[in-house]
Order: sequence, then structure tokens, then C-alpha cells
Amino acid sequence: MPLRPAPASDTSRFLLGALCALGTILIWAGWLVAMRVGMAANLGVLDLIALRFAVAGAILLPVVLRRGWAFDRLRWPGLLAIAVGGGAAYNLSVGAGLIFAPVSHASAFTQGVLPLTTAIVAAVMLGERLPRTRKAGIALIVVGAVTIAGVSALALGRQSVGHLILVSATVLWAIYSVVLRRSRLDGLHATAIAAVASCIAYLPIYLMLVGPQRLLAAPWQEVLWQGAYQGVLTALVSMVMYGYAIVLIGPSAAAAFISLGPVIAALLAIPILHEWPSLTDWIGIAVISAGVYLASGGPLPLTWASQPARRP
Repeated sequence: MPLRPAPASDTSRFLLGALCALGTILIWAGWLVAMRVGMAANLGVLDLIALRFAVAGAILLPVVLRRGWAFDRLRWPGLLAIAVGGGAAYNLSVGAGLIFAPVSHASAFTQGVLPLTTAIVAAVMLGERLPRTRKAGIALIVVGAVTIAGVSALALGRQSVGHLILVSATVLWAIYSVVLRRSRLDGLHATAIAAVASCIAYLPIYLMLVGPQRLLAAPWQEVLWQGAYQGVLTALVSMVMYGYAIVLIGPSAAAAFISLGPVIAALLAIPILHEWPSLTDWIGIAVISAGVYLASGGPLPLTWASQPARRP
């Protein structure tokens, strides 16, 4: 089978998409940490989610007012998928999973499993078929994520409830990713729809059932810091970057990069927490990295032609 160089335009498109996906996961790597810091101090999960979408919804409301809800592209099912998968419902699912499972498991069963659920949803909704190399990469990612989480992650028990909730959250996110790609919305527009819809739907329920007492009682520095991280970095910047990654390299490849979350979390623990990964962690890191390389489908300097050379 002949060799041919990968087109430069494809390489540039992949590199830009990869940079957007990596920027996303760098922000997401600190999301669970920021949530834990807030919960350990003065705020709860429901407060942090309210703060997140109050800030993001206010910032992005002009985008929705100017560009609309994209109903002509999405219809009701697509609009619901964008609002739920990219909004408060996803965050609530992750928060519920953390009640039953530790953070290490949450990273493995969300970011680590995301390429698998996205590939399945893309196959069903878009008819996307992955080559064997990408399938092998997805398998390696799942194995590496479970390796980092530990063998206990596979044991049946109370934590299994958390694992199921976390995996269900990845299904919501996978549907969001695939609908975004199918509708050809840009990252900013999709992010604005998800944030404003979540603000409209979640904040009234939060105010009636929970109330802002803890937010009002917390130090203003903490509220400001959490608002900036949750509402600007996580809900706005990372979502826009991920949206552009989907447009550039597709939902399956973008999800493959997101699975680097457990790897980045383990590496960040070295300088921040002075926690060195164990031998098992290093093995999981190597396996996930190899899986991401295969599952992302990045162009190589020389790639095998998918079809035999045509005769002139």
C-alpha cells in the first residue's frame, strides 16, 4: 500500500483543534479542585453551579439576544441537547457522582470514558465509523483511566452508583458534542445558548429551594475567585475552545484529548500537592497518552493511503 504525505491544511487544522482541546482540558483539570476548595470552605455544589451560570449567563446574554437560539438549526431536540449536555444538568450529574465516588474516580469515569461514549453517540447520530487505530486508542484510554482510578473502581458497591452517574454525565456531554457538530454552530454561540438556558432554568429553582444565604455569607474574595473560575474560565473560555475543537477535528477526536484529564491531574499533583504518581499511575499515564495519540486521528508526516492508488 503506497505512502503519501498528509496535506498541510489537514495538519494545520488538526494542530489548531488539538490546541483548543488541550486548552480546554488544562482549565477542566482545575475544575474539580476548585469545586473541592469551595465545598471545603463556605460553598456547596449547588451554590457553585448557581454562581457559574449566573456569571456566564450574564456575560453571554447579549450573544443570545443578538444571534438567537438557533432554533432553525437545532429544533427542540437539539436545543434541549445543547442546554442539558452543556449546561447545569451535566454539572449536577458530576456533583451527584462525587457524593458516591472520590475525585480520582470522577476524573477517570468522566474524562477517561468520554471518548468511548462520544464514539458511540457519533456512530448512532452521525453514522461516524472509526478506523481500527482510533478504536484501539479508545480502548487504551479506558484501560489507562481505570488503571489510574485503581482496581477498586471496578468493584461493585456504593461507589458503583457514583460511577454510573458519572458515566451518564458523559453521555449528556457526548450528545452535546455531536449535536454541536451536526448543527455547525460555532463554539461561542453554542456556549451562550447553554449558559443562558441554564441560567433561566436553574437559578429560579436554586433561589426557591436552596437560597443564596451561603453565597452572601461567604467572603467576597472567595465568591469573586470562584465566580471568575467557574463562570468565566470553565463555563465560557473552556466551552468556546472545546466548541472550536469539535468544529476543527470532530467530536470523537476532541473527546480523545479530553481524556488527558487524569494524566494532567496526576502531573499537577507533583508541584502543587507534592504527590508523586505511583508506578501504577505512571503506567496509566503512558497507556492514556498512547491511546490519545491513536484515538485523536492526528495526521502523520507519512500516512497509509486508505484506498489503493488509482490507475491513470
